[in-house]
Amino acid sequence: MKNECLVVGGGIVGMLTALELANNGLRVTLVERESVGQESSWAGGGILSPLYPWRYPPAVRELANWSQQHFPLFFEKLHLATEFDPEFTRNGLLIMEPNDAERAQTWANQYQQELHFLNAAQTLEIEPKINKLLPTPSIWLPQVGQVRNPRLSKALKIALIEHPLIHLREKVNIAHLQIQGDRITGIKTTSNGILSGDFVIICAGAWSARLLQDTCFLPKIKPVAGQMLMFKAIPNLLSRIVLVNGHYIIPRRDGRILAGSTMEETGFDKIITEEARQALTTAAINIIPELKQYQIEEHWAGLRPGSPSGIPYIGEHPFVKGLFLNTGHFRNGVVMSLGSARLLVDLLLERDEPIIDPTPYMPTSRMNEKFDPKSPECQACKMCPEI
Repeated sequence: MKNECLVVGGGIVGMLTALELANNGLRVTLVERESVGQESSWAGGGILSPLYPWRYPPAVRELANWSQQHFPLFFEKLHLATEFDPEFTRNGLLIMEPNDAERAQTWANQYQQELHFLNAAQTLEIEPKINKLLPTPSIWLPQVGQVRNPRLSKALKIALIEHPLIHLREKVNIAHLQIQGDRITGIKTTSNGILSGDFVIICAGAWSARLLQDTCFLPKIKPVAGQMLMFKAIPNLLSRIVLVNGHYIIPRRDGRILAGSTMEETGFDKIITEEARQALTTAAINIIPELKQYQIEEHWAGLRPGSPSGIPYIGEHPFVKGLFLNTGHFRNGVVMSLGSARLLVDLLLERDEPIIDPTPYMPTSRMNEKFDPKSPECQACKMCPEI
C-alpha cells in the first residue's frame, strides 16, 4: 500500500488526524494556510461535551462519547511526550433551567454517564457563587471535562514537529486539488508548486467546501461565527462549567473565566460587536453576579464549520478515490476530534471493525442532505431560510 498522505488544515482535527495517520506508519505532510491551531481551534471554549448532549443526534453523541472515554489517557501521554500541559481538567458541567430531564436521564442511561438532579441547596453547594435567583432544579454532570484549547494546539504542534513521519508546512495557500481521472494525486499551491500524495484528507473546517467546489460533491458546510469574552477573574471564584439558557461560563486554572457564545452567519468575517459584548457580559453576570467586579480582558470571534445537525463528514469522497473528508464538526470539534481522527484512519486503512458505525458520517450517505431546521444547531443559529 502506498503511504503518502496530505492533510489539509491544521486545526485540532487536522493535527490529530495527521498524528493518527503517522502513528499507523503513514508518511504525512500537514498543510495549513496560516499557523496551526489559530482558527476555531483557538477560539472555542474547550468544553469536552456537547452543551446539551441529549439534544443531539446519535451520530454526534457516539463520536463525543468515544472521545470522552479516551481523552484522559491521550492527554496524559501528550503532556508526557511534549512536556507541555494542555490543562485537561475534569471539573464537571452544571446545567441550569433544564426542561427535558427525562431525555437527559435516558441519554445518561444509554451512554453510562453520571448525572444528578439537584435542588437549589444542592446546586449552591456545588457552586456557591452562583446567582441564587436562577431557577432550579439543575442537572449536574460531574465527569465532564475541559481543555485549554490554545494550549492543546501548542502541545499538538510540538508532537507534529517531533514525529519522524510528519512534515508540517504552514503559510501554504492551496490553489486547487490535483485530480487525474477519478483519483486524487495531490494539491496545487499558489507559491509552493504541486504537493503529491496518495491520499488527501480535507480537515479545513469552515473553508472545506471551498476546496471541494470542483469535485461534484459539495458538503453542506457554512461558516458560523461565534463571539466570546474572557474575564480576568481570580482562582476559585468559579469552580465548574455552568450553562444557563444556552450561555456558558468556563473557569480556567489561573482564574480567568470564558463566557460564550454567539451564533451568527457573517460569512468569513470574524467581526466583534458591542451588541454581542453586552449580551455575553449580561449573561455571564446573571450566572455569577460577582463577575461585574472584574474587567473583560479579551473579546474575540471564531468561525465554526456549520453542518447539518452538527454531524461531521468523515470518509472518502463519493467520486474521487483517495480524497477523504474529516470536517464539519460545527460547535463540537474538540469533543469529537479524537474519535473523528481515529474513525477517519479506520476508513482510510479499510479496517474491518471501525470504532463506531461510520455510515452517518460518510459523504456517500449524505448526497441529498440539507440543514435540518428542527435540529438543535439550526434552531440555535437561524441559518436556514425555512426558519
